[in-house]
Amino acid sequence: MSESNSKTVILAALTGNFLVAVSKFVASFITGSTAMMAEGIHSVIDTGNQALLLYGMRRAKKPPDAKYPFGYGKEIYFWSFMVAVLLFTIGAGVSIYEGVEKVMHPHPIDHPYINYGVLGLAILFEGTSWLIAAREFRRVKGGWGVLEAVRRGKDPNKFLVLFEDTAAIGGLLLAAAGLALVQSTGLEVFDGIASIGIGCLLAFSSVWLAVETKGLLIGESANRYVVQQIENIVGRHPSVDRVNEVPTMHIGPEYVLANISLRFKSDLSGEQLQNAIADMDRRIKQECPTVKRVFIEAEYEADTPPSHADEADTHKTIGH
Repeated sequence: MSESNSKTVILAALTGNFLVAVSKFVASFITGSTAMMAEGIHSVIDTGNQALLLYGMRRAKKPPDAKYPFGYGKEIYFWSFMVAVLLFTIGAGVSIYEGVEKVMHPHPIDHPYINYGVLGLAILFEGTSWLIAAREFRRVKGGWGVLEAVRRGKDPNKFLVLFEDTAAIGGLLLAAAGLALVQSTGLEVFDGIASIGIGCLLAFSSVWLAVETKGLLIGESANRYVVQQIENIVGRHPSVDRVNEVPTMHIGPEYVLANISLRFKSDLSGEQLQNAIADMDRRIKQECPTVKRVFIEAEYEADTPPSHADEADTHKTIGH
């Protein structure tokens, strides 16, 4: 998903959630439905989440500086993690609290058909946003399955909006079911149970999102096929005797840092060594476009520190 497509998906979700939030709060005020109140809170949180994602995308584009020499790409992971925190603390917490309060102190719902009308409009808005997000997600996931695409994906925007919209539609269906049960049984307690269910759905969503973004936030490696490409490029280079290790880290969705440990052939001169490193750096960046920075270390053994006598000759680092 390109940045422009990601922004389109987020803007569509933000607009839809804002309109839905306003309508839900109006309906809750008129009818007294706790489930509708919980859904309104859900939509407000979702609207704030999309705003945070847009802010994170803008911050991630800042160029490197003296304080952050590798740039600000990880900001998008931080704000995605904050989305998960807000969903859990505010969205899930308030929804469950309001639901428990309604179960303990039930009160009748007035004008229930207003709620049904608002829920219908909300499903229309959320469904439109979901279709836009799903179309882009299908385009970028390729031949991977849904769970595999999420697990391997390095850009949370590619799946976060889709997952949020899926949870939102699930919450709307729970709210509609709660209202229907209240009408059919005359027991207002089902409105509170629906609110608790919405809170539990939000809690599950937030934990899942936090798990998916945690690895990226602390420094997740590139996908295995990218690491394999780098290993193949340096491994077949005529100057390399052995590839020791290729640790990588995502600085941003499209920014990979690679720190490569190699054992070079012993008969290379200093100039030949420098030319070989420059050539490998060029090839890696050509064949792996997401790899933006390459550091190549000349080490006899990756896991064994060189002796003091050999240290000057066997351990050299060049970054590009």
